[in-house]
Amino acid sequence: LPTAVSGIALATLYSPHGWIGQLLAPLGVKAAYSRLGIAIALVFIGIPFVVRTLQPALEDLDPTIEEAAASLGASRAQTLRRVILPMVMPSLLTGFTLAFARALGEYGSVVFISGNMPMKTEIVPLLIIAQLEQYQYEAAAAIGLTMLGCSILILLSINFLQWRASRFGRTQ
Repeated sequence: LPTAVSGIALATLYSPHGWIGQLLAPLGVKAAYSRLGIAIALVFIGIPFVVRTLQPALEDLDPTIEEAAASLGASRAQTLRRVILPMVMPSLLTGFTLAFARALGEYGSVVFISGNMPMKTEIVPLLIIAQLEQYQYEAAAAIGLTMLGCSILILLSINFLQWRASRFGRTQ
């Protein structure tokens, strides 16, 4: 699904006259043309990355491990938290890393639902494009380098968490 199509669909659904927007309006929730709309679009675009990396890890889990936890008296919540989650954590972190990386450069879906209101719902890719259109190459490069630095810090943090989890035996 092209991201522009998903952006138009999300803007249509979440606008005040859309199917979901009509349900949210009486509650005072404005999804379209707000930060909430941006979050919805990024989750919509990023969830497939998480699912695609988590699915094989869940399929490879040995059901006897869950049965052993239950036979030792663990509740379903304890089994999830202490057995399953540590085993799938590397895949989960990888999926969220991929979704995050995708979200950083997302333009198509977000540009429609955000409304691009200055100082409210602007997105970084649009800021870079606006600077380039005004021949402000230094400003565009500064924005890009700032995002690159933030991305590297976050990815290093995620890699550290994965390393730490594998070092202390929290992986398969």
